[in-house]
Amino acid sequence: MGVDPTRASIARVYDAFLGGKDNYEIDRKVRDGVLAEAPYARHLAYENRDFLIRACRFLAQQTGIRQFLDCGSGLPTAENTHQVVQRVHPDTRVVYIDNDPVVMAHGRALLEENDDTTLVSADIFDPSAVLDNETVRKHLDLDQPYALLHVGTLHHYEGPADGPAEIMREYYDRLPSGSFVAISHFMDPENEYTAMARKAEEKFRHSPMGSGTFRTLDEIRTLFGDLELVEPGVIRLADWWQDGPRLTPLNGAQHCIAGGVARKP
Repeated sequence: MGVDPTRASIARVYDAFLGGKDNYEIDRKVRDGVLAEAPYARHLAYENRDFLIRACRFLAQQTGIRQFLDCGSGLPTAENTHQVVQRVHPDTRVVYIDNDPVVMAHGRALLEENDDTTLVSADIFDPSAVLDNETVRKHLDLDQPYALLHVGTLHHYEGPADGPAEIMREYYDRLPSGSFVAISHFMDPENEYTAMARKAEEKFRHSPMGSGTFRTLDEIRTLFGDLELVEPGVIRLADWWQDGPRLTPLNGAQHCIAGGVARKP
């Protein structure tokens, strides 16, 4: 599958939001179109990446997990999952799943530099395609606990409203006991920031990127099914185990993205 520079890519648009260089003019047009009417949208990307880093560091340091399956990994503008977790335990194995050609090209570079890290092309919204993939099963022992990451992915699912919860249920049915899951998702906070969230949703979904659904906090909680939530539960990402005291007020975007980490009993 080749790279089409005339079609926006979710991974490349995120890269553009984060100030990366692996994007095309169409991706920057999407970014600029969103920012023109929703300038806070850039902070959604920052919040998402910061949560990924904190969640991975927690999982690596405190859970004993040494296998990570990162679905919809995107481009490496900032710290990658493997860099965070292998800094804690160098022998941790990481498999990234994506189907963007630019991401896959970077994956080849990852393979060259790190035998414990690989990238597989598959549809993250098809759990069987991911979990039955030969390369995934070669690099991870899926009969042993692992960390499943769906960070900033499920809000890009375009289909039935209950589709993301059903997709995650399929993943959970096959997760070994003792595994962990991290999810983040655009949120309608159902308060004075709802209008902001819905405006961003409108811009995302009607841009060439074509997706970006904002769910309520209760709807995001359903994505965790019956898993045991790690404290403080499903919450604004800005409130999920930050590294220190908050010295500045939250910006609007920080009210509009939530997530959490959970364990399968």
